[in-house]
Amino acid sequence: MKKTLFTLCTLALAHLACAQKVTFEEFALDNGLHVILHKDTSAPVVVTSVMYHVGTKNENPNRTGFAHFFEHLLFEGTKNIGRGEWMKIVSGNGGNNNANTSVDRTYYYEVFPSNNLELGLWMEAERMLHPVINQIGVDTQKEVVKEEKRLKVDNQPYGNVIKEVKSHLFFKHPYRWDIDGAMEDINAATLEEFQAFFKKFYLPNNAVLVVAGNIDVAQTKQWVKKYFNPIKKGPTPEKINITEAPITETLRARYEDPNIQIPGIVAAYRTPSMKTRDARVLELISTILSDGKSSRLYKKIVDDKKMALQVGAFSLSQEDYGAYVLYGLPLGENTTESILKEMDEEIVKLQTELISERDYQKLQNTIENDFVNNNASLEGVAESLATYYLLHGDVNLINTDMDQYRSITREEIRDVAKKYLNPNQRLLLDYVPAKENLKN
Repeated sequence: MKKTLFTLCTLALAHLACAQKVTFEEFALDNGLHVILHKDTSAPVVVTSVMYHVGTKNENPNRTGFAHFFEHLLFEGTKNIGRGEWMKIVSGNGGNNNANTSVDRTYYYEVFPSNNLELGLWMEAERMLHPVINQIGVDTQKEVVKEEKRLKVDNQPYGNVIKEVKSHLFFKHPYRWDIDGAMEDINAATLEEFQAFFKKFYLPNNAVLVVAGNIDVAQTKQWVKKYFNPIKKGPTPEKINITEAPITETLRARYEDPNIQIPGIVAAYRTPSMKTRDARVLELISTILSDGKSSRLYKKIVDDKKMALQVGAFSLSQEDYGAYVLYGLPLGENTTESILKEMDEEIVKLQTELISERDYQKLQNTIENDFVNNNASLEGVAESLATYYLLHGDVNLINTDMDQYRSITREEIRDVAKKYLNPNQRLLLDYVPAKENLKN
């Protein structure tokens, strides 16, 4: 969703330091809604946000794309907010709003001047209590989602890399399809199916409400209870509990992209849940390999040897399983095989040699800087609080997670690379131009 312009939310918030403890208060309503309040008087701003524990993985395999579709659909209007009025109300009261979807959760938020806190709470309660889900809204959002997919995926060079990786890296788990899903599934769905999806997942006992900013805590509690207590609790959705067999031999796949001229090589490894310590170590490994022009992959393959236009590595953090992805685009007469060989050499170095003390300190500084940046705005703090509660089960990780990263040793980096990043545990994806695009 596009943000409306709102300048207040940027005032005086970037100063949040990593060492500064984020204070918060938690409580639960009788209907199971978990509430987190965070008071920050540094700016006259407030964030009201709700994160629902529903994402791509909760969809029917024959009805993919529902979670992302609802990210759009639930801005259509409610019993008391007319169709097309949501954005007008927000912007007319000096605010902005947005939403995003992942494989594990869906997140909605508003940022208002703090004197409009009650309005933000009322709007999120309206969204949860009685949104209008009718055929005209469904038909309208189908076109919106189609256009978004065309712009961000179908017509974007290399736009299907993640989709192709996940479709071959997972065999049973619903992580095997992407967030957009299949438009034929959305088109085939009935209005009753959309309504049933809402009733199943958009429940107070399947969500967390975060209110952050310049708030009066006592007054905020009264408003939260006033607007959210009337919402009835529903049956708690069953958790996804699907185990994938380990990958024990190299998997191969090929995808032809009509939007590219330069082939790419992708190496992807299935990794553990974002909740684990190993997942955090893999994030550090990504930083070593691919964070900036001084990183190992870029400096060696792009800068020094000039073999590639681009190389990189990143870790997909997800609730049940993760994925670790390396990629490269060869330059000139260099081949994808030669790029893969160079990337593998850097992996082997991590598996057999400890990084230097100097590189280790640089790594710690980078991770700490990233952590500060992620929580340098009120919106970032609110989303972190919601995520740590809903996906990690511990809100206070916003204050202690950095300590876990700091405690990771050079030996752990070596051992985790050795444990997960081996040729017999990976997918190799040849991501190539469509044949009609190849030059004669």
